[in-house]
Amino acid sequence: MTHNLTLLMPKTRIVIGLLIILFSGFYSINVMATTTVYWNKSNEITSQDIDHSQWQYILNRYLIVDKDKNAINLFNYKNVTNADKVILNQYLVQLQNINPLQHTKAQQQAYWINLYNAQTVQLILENYPVKSITKLGGRFFSFGPWDDDAVTVNGQTLSLNDIEHEILRPIWQDPRIHYAVNCASYGCPNLSTTAFTASNTEQLLSAGAYAYINHPRGVSIQGNDLEVSSIYKWYSEDFGDNQQALIEHFKRYARPVLKQALILFQQDPGSINFKYDWRLNQP
Repeated sequence: MTHNLTLLMPKTRIVIGLLIILFSGFYSINVMATTTVYWNKSNEITSQDIDHSQWQYILNRYLIVDKDKNAINLFNYKNVTNADKVILNQYLVQLQNINPLQHTKAQQQAYWINLYNAQTVQLILENYPVKSITKLGGRFFSFGPWDDDAVTVNGQTLSLNDIEHEILRPIWQDPRIHYAVNCASYGCPNLSTTAFTASNTEQLLSAGAYAYINHPRGVSIQGNDLEVSSIYKWYSEDFGDNQQALIEHFKRYARPVLKQALILFQQDPGSINFKYDWRLNQP
């Protein structure tokens, strides 16, 4: 039965509207909790690793560290050959045929990050040329493809948002995850030149934090103000959910000049302004 709220008294419409919002929020939270619980298992004694060599091959061929553009890693979508598109697709199929729960937590973290990034590249290639990933998305009024069905693992269909917000963030609870997953945009932290593995993830997460925070698109001082990526607003809870904790996070990875500027900002704080560049990360 369809409820026509316009036929009800104003107070009744408000109450019903609030109940719908509350129920929707409760349902979403419980779905996320259930999904997180399902994926939060591992086999810590397995000797079997996950092969990411095909993804490394794609990165080696098409990822460009463009020092003339302030060392932003750019992806050469335009020149990806049909043969290499097949290799990328084979890699994604291979990952989806793996049961990650049969692997260690370290292997799983690398698995999910690589799956997210490789799937994002494939989405761009399937829709290229496109000016921004925000132009994609199959849902009505969608802002990007993040809620669209993307992959199927263990029989469960997952979106990119599922991977990031229901698996990577809640299970590992590490703010450096935001420096690992790439949204194919200039404003995003770099797509790593190296595929994540169980043995290098810790190093790559810290390297990603260091590279982004010390780049103007991540953090910069503008007069008395601090200009930072909108990532730190969108996911403020991951960085301590307050200004002091956020500045301390920046200082942990800042080079000496930026670190000193951040200390001065703490002593005499101005405004924190947020920015993001959604242009496609191509040369």
